[in-house]
Amino acid sequence: MGGGGRMTLPANKGKMERVPSAKPPFTVGQLKKAIPPHCFNRSMIKSFSYLAFDLLISALLLYLTTFFTMGGLLGWTMWLGYWITQGCVLTGVWVIAHECGHHAFSDYTWVDDTVGFVLHSWLLVPYFSWKYSHRRHHSNTGSLERDEVFVPKPKEELKWTSNLVNSPLGRLFSITAVLTLGWPLYLAFNVSGRKYPRFACHFDPYGPIYNNRERLQIFASDIGVLGAAYSLYLLGSALGLVWMIKIYGIPLLIVNAFLVLITYLQHTHPALPHYDNSEWEWLRGALATVDRDYGILNHVFHHITDTHIAHHLFSTMPHYNAMEATKAIKPILGSYYHYDGTPVYKAVWREFRDCVYVEPDTPQQSGIFWYRNKMA
Repeated sequence: MGGGGRMTLPANKGKMERVPSAKPPFTVGQLKKAIPPHCFNRSMIKSFSYLAFDLLISALLLYLTTFFTMGGLLGWTMWLGYWITQGCVLTGVWVIAHECGHHAFSDYTWVDDTVGFVLHSWLLVPYFSWKYSHRRHHSNTGSLERDEVFVPKPKEELKWTSNLVNSPLGRLFSITAVLTLGWPLYLAFNVSGRKYPRFACHFDPYGPIYNNRERLQIFASDIGVLGAAYSLYLLGSALGLVWMIKIYGIPLLIVNAFLVLITYLQHTHPALPHYDNSEWEWLRGALATVDRDYGILNHVFHHITDTHIAHHLFSTMPHYNAMEATKAIKPILGSYYHYDGTPVYKAVWREFRDCVYVEPDTPQQSGIFWYRNKMA
């Protein structure tokens, strides 16, 4: 159990103990006052040191794997170790680029945007496109109408195909599809995202996701991704497609899988509420998330996993201060702080099983929605 928080224990009839959905008895100002002021300070030197360490480890992994090339089972074992480790390290790089999008890397917006643009482009992410949609996710977390990602469906909007995936085999297929295709489908077709009146795409400067002031930067994001893709094409042409897939392609798939997994598990849990416009408030929505335990990967992922509540409350706070901030606000949050130490592989299976759609408990509580399992 997280200190000052709650453990997700099975309650009556196998239900989880829920996070309170009532208006919190504290304010954002009270939470901020409880955090030591230095936690909000951004150090460019410290931020670059974390980035440099990640890039050094990534380069070292690449060098060792290609230098000590072996054949047979031992060789494939080395490649498997490289793919997993490199994927984890590059996920940490992804998180640092994500911090740039939140202006949490330095005190200078141009530094944050330059670093974030370069890092995300090389990971084939449209930096500004995602920066703006992700900020709107933070502005509307937990809202059924305006949240941007992993927006749950009410029961009446379920499609007939939901019957096919609500079985162990179907669930396994769904998890595999989401972890492998979820990120590119979200960027290209807004799959699992907010409803828009027309087609929405992160690569479309004139799409409904963006306003007129943002369109030029969306063009720049597209150019960044295209430039990185063309550079990778030239490198693959020179060194071979198979080499490029082994060195870059498979680790990128692992990065994308972790990105989707982390985001999904932070905002999907049987104990978390969602709200419609009649009940939603920013603070209630920001608290509708959960801190998870990824073991040693908490450190590799710069604690985006186990300090996510603090991140939603104060997104411009650098990651290296988030642990201290989380500890400081737990006593005030009390039961509004939600931590789940369930092993990730168990948690993802449970959430895909139990979080199929949302509905209110009663007509009198029509603005507060909870996850349901269609088979329950």
